[in-house]
Amino acid sequence: MSAPRLRATPLPGIGVQYDLVTREHRQLSVVAHRDGARTVNVYRADDPDSCAQSLKLTSAEADALINALKPSHQSASLLGASGLGLVAERIEVAATSHWNGRVLGDTRMRTETGASIVAVLRHAEAVPSPTPDFRLMGGDLVIVIGTREGVDAAAAILGRE
Repeated sequence: MSAPRLRATPLPGIGVQYDLVTREHRQLSVVAHRDGARTVNVYRADDPDSCAQSLKLTSAEADALINALKPSHQSASLLGASGLGLVAERIEVAATSHWNGRVLGDTRMRTETGASIVAVLRHAEAVPSPTPDFRLMGGDLVIVIGTREGVDAAAAILGRE
């Protein structure tokens, strides 16, 4: 069984939408709002373009759901809630991105947003602490950590076409 694919789409001014198709071919999406709230959408099995259920969660409710789905005592995941005012997100570099084929340093990510790129996931490999001369490719998942505002700004930069 192949690993599920999570597609991230920056939503300027709103946050990031994450889409997942389950092994049962059900489509789910989570909109990570800039204020920390989350909207979970479940689409109809017979029409994946029609939303069957939408549930808006506050930041605290989203954290509780995350803990229920993957308790922190079972995971050393960097992407878990830290309680330090920092967030970490996976941001996909689209094939149509302005940055596809360009070096990381050209994004001026840290200077412009204050957020740090701590790793890039490419295919089945992780590139920890990529250097400024690391060349981004469409499909890369960039792991960004920083304040909510910094990570949102990073998503907007990486989403530039």
